[in-house]
Amino acid sequence: MVLKKDGLLEILEGNRRLTMRVVEAFPEEELFHYAPADKLRPFAEMIKEIMNIESAYIRGIALHVWDFQDSFAAISTKEDLISACVAIREDTRKLWQEVTEETLEVIEKDPFFGPLQSHFSRLQYGLENEIHHRGQGYIYLRTLGIEPPEFFVRD
Repeated sequence: MVLKKDGLLEILEGNRRLTMRVVEAFPEEELFHYAPADKLRPFAEMIKEIMNIESAYIRGIALHVWDFQDSFAAISTKEDLISACVAIREDTRKLWQEVTEETLEVIEKDPFFGPLQSHFSRLQYGLENEIHHRGQGYIYLRTLGIEPPEFFVRD
């Protein structure tokens, strides 16, 4: 079975629902300020990165507008972070209408990270980055004594 455009979106959506439950599990102070080791970032910073990548890639893929910037640096409350996540995903759903199966197969140099890759691969990278950071969020929650959400629940 080959993964189609709508199947990819559903995978992205299921993963985002789980990521948002991890965000919601954090107390606000720890979401923005806690890291279990000096070289690690607070989970909110990872979520901002996830949103920046999603926004940059979906606009580039759907509209051919390639612009990567930190659009969420000023966010400092849990409520604003969650609202921004919802807004970015709403934008993705709207722009998804512009994406075709053929668009996902286009291979070109990545304007942000360099190598040749397909648009599908870009979205896969974004998903893998989200999963990686969500896993860090699980560890952070456990070190805080907070039970993270069940991993297998995606709805």
